[in-house]
Amino acid sequence: MVTEFTPFASFVGGVLIGLGAVILMALNGRIAGMTAMLGGVLEPQSPDSPWRLAFLAGAIAAPLIATLIGAEFAFAAPTTGVLLAIGGVIVGVGVTYGSGCTSGHGVCGLARLSPRSLVATLTFMATTFLTVTLMRHVFGD
Repeated sequence: MVTEFTPFASFVGGVLIGLGAVILMALNGRIAGMTAMLGGVLEPQSPDSPWRLAFLAGAIAAPLIATLIGAEFAFAAPTTGVLLAIGGVIVGVGVTYGSGCTSGHGVCGLARLSPRSLVATLTFMATTFLTVTLMRHVFGD
């Protein structure tokens, strides 16, 4: 599977994620971890649910709006829906045991110079490198 090198789009996306995290921290004093956002929305009677729901709705609506104004997104998953679902469950277990996800640890935690977030992010990245290497060069075409 060939991936495209998109430095400009990647840079803009990274800046927007960072800006969103900074704005949320400045206005709400909260970390923009997507797993915690979703968990807070699913908690019954959580006083934080409205802003968490708004943040998640924006994360879902933004690419939809971008598509409507002409942006193109290419996504190809070289696997089945069942394996994607299994992968999602594995990620869910990982973020539970890791006390956060890549956005919470990688974006917000590293910005706060958190040693725990550094270890978590290095673990995410090492696992990703290993998975891609195995899937592309050992088990792939």
